[in-house]
Amino acid sequence: MCEKDVGEQKKKHLCAEKRREKPPCVMLSTQIIFYLLATLYPLTLSSNTDVPSSAGVSFRHQPGYHVFEPSKASPVGDRKIRSAFHYMQNTSEKFIIQGKEHPARNNTRSAWRPKFAIPRETSTFALDSMKFNCSDKYAPECRNKTRQFRGKIVELLEKSAKENPEEGPNIYNVTYKSRRALKSPMCGILKAGLRTLRRKDFIKIPERFTLFDLVPKRRIFDKQNIKSCAVVSSAGSLANSKLGRFIDLHDLVMRFNHAPTEGFEVDVGSKTTIRLINSQVVSKAEFQFLTSPIFRNITIAAWDPCRYNASLDEWLEAPDFDLFTNFQLYSMDNASRGNFYIIDPRSIWRLWESLQDYFQTPVRRNPPSSGFLGIALLIPICSYIDVIEYIPSVRLNGRCHYYDTEMNPACSFGEWHPLAAEKLMALDMNSADDYAIFQSGILRIRSSQRMDCK
Repeated sequence: MCEKDVGEQKKKHLCAEKRREKPPCVMLSTQIIFYLLATLYPLTLSSNTDVPSSAGVSFRHQPGYHVFEPSKASPVGDRKIRSAFHYMQNTSEKFIIQGKEHPARNNTRSAWRPKFAIPRETSTFALDSMKFNCSDKYAPECRNKTRQFRGKIVELLEKSAKENPEEGPNIYNVTYKSRRALKSPMCGILKAGLRTLRRKDFIKIPERFTLFDLVPKRRIFDKQNIKSCAVVSSAGSLANSKLGRFIDLHDLVMRFNHAPTEGFEVDVGSKTTIRLINSQVVSKAEFQFLTSPIFRNITIAAWDPCRYNASLDEWLEAPDFDLFTNFQLYSMDNASRGNFYIIDPRSIWRLWESLQDYFQTPVRRNPPSSGFLGIALLIPICSYIDVIEYIPSVRLNGRCHYYDTEMNPACSFGEWHPLAAEKLMALDMNSADDYAIFQSGILRIRSSQRMDCK
């Protein structure tokens, strides 16, 4: 065989050997793929471990009780669990957040997840609110400006509340028809009885890890008579409000979702007693629920909507967003144990019913906003509640939140939550004067109104 032929055979042999080897980049890509799969679909821990698995959840019903336990199986057939690390890369399956207070629009065909309309967005706001600004409460001109501004805000709220509320799809299968008008808004809220899930809603199963082991033993508020409470909205009109010191003087301060205080103390204060958060904030990695310091060393109350008239079992099987995985991980931390509560989704719809009974004409068939849930949660235990920038004041600027620059009037007047109806109901419970609400941005609800419900 000539040297030329031998050289050709050696080259072919070397090429064959290289083809049999995996290049480093291929090995690295394989590792990344396995890591992502392990993150999205983690294996259930072995039975001899002391730490419960968060791989998935399944629910087993016993009459009158509801059970949550780790499982290798998906809870609803082949439906995929949405963990805190879930990330959609398929552009045909979008999860779009329109402002942090708004639910996501889900275009997937799996499960029943609702598809939400995108709020209309605009960079301008038609009402020049600052021309109604004044500082002398008792001056006739200031009184006149405040009265005019009140009229315009109430008109906008009433218009928004009645703006084709039944036009969109009935994604929660709401069938409720309003009954006779409420004795008072306060009585309707108290009758709704917004509550958190408690151990009596579940059953202890020997040698099984269930929600019974995670739900705190005590009620969310041990002290039934707290003197002063502040419900601090995330409204853009809090910017340059200088209300921080006033807010921090309250015995209890409630904030929402991931609204920050650091860097905004002058306007919003620094004290936080409780955060009321929706299930997106609990479950989505972008909110860093398990690592962000704003969710530590405070009480957490999370909520997730079920379908109207759904049982607790049905909601546990298919929540809007999977808050249970991170609820479990958060509750396993000794420093946070007993500080995470979940609002009973059935009581959320009872609160919506009270709103419908108050308003009489149809309201949007979607769950109440976080702000209204917060007010309802505190009404039974606070001597008075100061609700900060819930009703728009003269600082109204069209911004959604004080901590970002998103411009969207729907954040103030609502286009998904029955927000306008909620604010009109809250305004009906107000005991402060118009200057406090529309110039200072403070609505006050007193517990003395509860006496009328007995």
